[in-house]
Amino acid sequence: MTPTGGADPSTGGADALHDPPIVMRPRAVRVAAYLSGGIVLVGMIAGAILLQSFEPAGRAGLVALGVAALAFCHLEARVRLIAGPHSLVIQNVFSRRELSWPEILDVSFPMGDPWAHVNLWDGTTHPLQALQRYDGPRAVAAAHRLRELIRERGEAVDPADGA
Repeated sequence: MTPTGGADPSTGGADALHDPPIVMRPRAVRVAAYLSGGIVLVGMIAGAILLQSFEPAGRAGLVALGVAALAFCHLEARVRLIAGPHSLVIQNVFSRRELSWPEILDVSFPMGDPWAHVNLWDGTTHPLQALQRYDGPRAVAAAHRLRELIRERGEAVDPADGA
């Protein structure tokens, strides 16, 4: 594909429908989540070993709490967008949603919000936790790339037009 979004003549006219999926993930949140989850787990294991006054069930509870904290941090770190040829898959912390490209009008990054949103044809928005403000210019560039994909792969028809 050419930088302008058109088909690359060297590929024999192949377009974006034949490109592999594009995956977008936050960087800062992933590092912080796994780092903090690991620290909590190591601390809980150390506490279970060093606190001799705890019964075995209490020690197991500390380790289980550390594992639960790491599992929650993993949920935070696994957020992503998968931009396929026909749809956008949004994996947030507790939800997964697949939207066809024509359902998506635009992407917005409202000032003060921690992540971007997609504006949908029915007037609603859906959060994109994979595009985190903490990633700074990297997140803005990803939002611009997503906007290009929305334009390239098909915007929805305005419901006010009656179509």
